[in-house]
Amino acid sequence: MSRYYDTSAQKKPLNLTINSDLAAQARAMTGNLSAKVEELLADYVTKERDSHSARAMELQRAASEWKTFTDAHGSFADEFSTL
Repeated sequence: MSRYYDTSAQKKPLNLTINSDLAAQARAMTGNLSAKVEELLADYVTKERDSHSARAMELQRAASEWKTFTDAHGSFADEFSTL
């Protein structure tokens, strides 16, 4: 899985508002809550970017196929054109 961020970038304190019970339970389950949140956030960002890239490629392919069809058969609107 490729990473879309600089893993060597400086760490920065960040204020988040989350459910206190959830935070307490998560803190009890991991020795380093910040590292766990960063890992989960990195996975989320990677999956979202991969999803967006796949969608963009799918749209590009569809546009290319539509252009091929139009070049071969013309546009459906050609018969109504006044040009």
